Amino acid sequence: MKYLQGYPVALVAQARTLMDSGELAPMLARKYPDPHEIRSDKALFDYTQALKQRFMRNADPLARVCYDAKLKVIQHALGTHTRAYTVQGSRLKARREIRVATLFREAPAEFLKMIVVHELAHIKQPDHDKAFYQLCHHMAPDYAQLEFDLRLWLCCQDAAAGEASALKPAHPPADTAA
Repeated sequence: MKYLQGYPVALVAQARTLMDSGELAPMLARKYPDPHEIRSDKALFDYTQALKQRFMRNADPLARVCYDAKLKVIQHALGTHTRAYTVQGSRLKARREIRVATLFREAPAEFLKMIVVHELAHIKQPDHDKAFYQLCHHMAPDYAQLEFDLRLWLCCQDAAAGEASALKPAHPPADTAA
């Protein structure tokens, strides 16, 4: 339950009980049954631009939005926002990028929205402070619940990956054919 660090002990215990009984994943699947169709980087860029246009018209433009397969492994993050500064004449230009972990290609639509909203909020608010979370709630009124449920979903994904690796033999069987 590493994704639930910082939450109240009673809440984590309740989540662990649901996980151990095998009820957590089906509960989340019932709560978030709708997948999304945003599979390509272009579709993700368009989706992010639409949210940005709706809620953050005056924010700096985005140069790139893409899925990143290395993100979770290397940076232990689900999404990142970066600024690359370049000098053009006498002006300093910021090139902004958002990268989203590829596991969100298969996540429920609400979880993709939550991570995109989170990364968009970092355009205006670099720190996870009160203003940051107010902006997240402006773009997704149920942001706090989505973030918690996403953390539960990630716990289920880790458990499923752990079970799958436990079923695989540590070493492939030796070839006995001569």
